[in-house]
Amino acid sequence: MNSKHQFVQLSDGHFIPGLGFGTYKPQEVPNSKTIEATKIAIEAGFRHIDCAYAYEVEEEVGLAIRSKIEDGTVKREDIFCTSKLWSTFLRPELVQSCLERSLKKLHLDYVDLYLIHFPVALKPGEELYPLDENGKIICDSVDLCATWEVMEKCKDAGLAKSIGVSNFNRRQLEMILNKPGLKYKPVCNQVECHVYHNQRKLLDFCKSKDIVLIAYSALGTQREKRWVDQSSPVLLDDPVLGALAKKHKRSPALIALRYQLQRGVVVLAQSLKENEIKENIQVFDFALTEEDMKVLDGLNRNFRYVTFHLMVDDPNYPFADEY
Repeated sequence: MNSKHQFVQLSDGHFIPGLGFGTYKPQEVPNSKTIEATKIAIEAGFRHIDCAYAYEVEEEVGLAIRSKIEDGTVKREDIFCTSKLWSTFLRPELVQSCLERSLKKLHLDYVDLYLIHFPVALKPGEELYPLDENGKIICDSVDLCATWEVMEKCKDAGLAKSIGVSNFNRRQLEMILNKPGLKYKPVCNQVECHVYHNQRKLLDFCKSKDIVLIAYSALGTQREKRWVDQSSPVLLDDPVLGALAKKHKRSPALIALRYQLQRGVVVLAQSLKENEIKENIQVFDFALTEEDMKVLDGLNRNFRYVTFHLMVDDPNYPFADEY
């Protein structure tokens, strides 16, 4: 693997590259952009590719990975590929079929990491967001511990090397950790995490349980109208990030990414622009001081860009708890 990378060891012994390339894209962006961007990311040195069934770009990600394997840039074992179990597949009998669909689209025999994408179950079917006649989301009732047991079986079957969760709060993590007969604990919890929402309490809890925190929206999201309030602050315009960027002769984005790496957080960087993708991999070329880290800690305001507001009424909605 690219020696420049910083690796984090997961509790099951596997290693995850500390920097990942995120493949979520706004609906209005053509899918072909994902093929191009993922190829550029792999050429630039990204080896950790984060995708999900719900992003609807797994075919494109798979094509990009395949083309970079075929041209000799990487081998399959150099790539750490993540996918996620979507909420319409949380019933135990549906779990493996979602993973198999993702593997087929990605043209892979296994994923390196498979996550439960969100702890709220939705009505099974082909709609990602099933709505009733009043436009309200239709939730489903599922025991997440039963879902987790099938995740364990997927690992045993070799379809996923490691298994974890995403968007779980402390209570939901404890529910899995305390499950009778637990075979494998979640190796990670992927959550929104950036200087405006640094997840300090959740990070400390995860560290105490040997669960790695993976940060999405680390650069403040792509501000897609569907999910993000357009009046919310633009993270990378923050004057403190700007001042530290000047001090280190780096971009605000690199300061925001470096902050996470130095806290022991695995961080995802998302961009469709070639210059930004190539710049984001330069995060290993400098370090922030302790004082810089304190200043960045001070920006926390427990502010979420992505609230999954559609699911707020479900008892499993994770963001009602403090952390």
